[in-house]
Amino acid sequence: MTVSVLDWGLARASRALAASADRVRGACLSTLIFHRVPPQRDTLFPNEVDGARFDHMMALVARSFCVLPLEEAAERLACDTLPPRALCITFDDGYADNHEVALPILRRHGLHATFFIASGFIDGGRMFNDTVIECIRRCTLDAVDLSGLGLGREEIIQPAQRRALIDRLLPLAKYKTLAGREEFLSDLHTACGSPALPQDLMMTRNQVQALHRVGMGIGAHTVNHPILATLSDADARAQIDGSRMQLQHWLQAPVTTFAYPNGRPGKDYLEPHASLVRELGFKAAVSTSPGVARHGDDLHQLCRFTPWQAQARPWLVALVAQRLRS
Repeated sequence: MTVSVLDWGLARASRALAASADRVRGACLSTLIFHRVPPQRDTLFPNEVDGARFDHMMALVARSFCVLPLEEAAERLACDTLPPRALCITFDDGYADNHEVALPILRRHGLHATFFIASGFIDGGRMFNDTVIECIRRCTLDAVDLSGLGLGREEIIQPAQRRALIDRLLPLAKYKTLAGREEFLSDLHTACGSPALPQDLMMTRNQVQALHRVGMGIGAHTVNHPILATLSDADARAQIDGSRMQLQHWLQAPVTTFAYPNGRPGKDYLEPHASLVRELGFKAAVSTSPGVARHGDDLHQLCRFTPWQAQARPWLVALVAQRLRS
């Protein structure tokens, strides 16, 4: 994309502020977290990042920060040798648009990213949250009877009603056991009139391999994206290690980084899970706890932070401000 004079000035100021914060408070690592990057704006989720917005963000990031591969950043964090303005880019889950939309943008700006893959959804699977979203999006009824799911009769005539219902349903599905989640989704699908659901939202293994071939990082993100805190120790180990083993088989290369599903420490995963990730030999793992990482922080519970601002310029300002606050 063409970078405006205003963007050049903002990137220059952000670069200077980030470097100044590092001099005053010590070097730190910002880690961005993304999920989907659809090619066009999603009318149900208008504030989510689409291709054009992501391109603008990455243009500013490339001019404001020193972007490192996550594994290298973790090693340098441990050795206290981070460069000024250090930043990593990460994606969770394994969406096909990461390969189709985000990858060309990253390569155009000369940026590296790590993609955390929930291996059980590759080659035609679908994340639980997308089943919820697409059931409501594609439902042709004016109202749905969700009494079997603990709700009532919900009108979905207006887009705002559909979005509000999605926001109510997602937490209900998220914290169920894997078996309970599947039953919930099946009941929701039936209540919505059994609409046809997309089968191509997630990457194929060929796309995962293509990311690896061009030098992007591939990390594990469990097999089925459960909330680890809801699992037995044996099931948690199977989910974490199973994801890594499958990815290593596809890539014929080590997988050394991990992202906790949902990622809130003390709620979505617990200290024993961080110990397990360490025991299994992962070099670094990331949470969704907001903030920046500094020398001495736990490499297996690294913070990540992506501002919520809808426009790229205030988004960059918020990102730099986080480094100044932390």
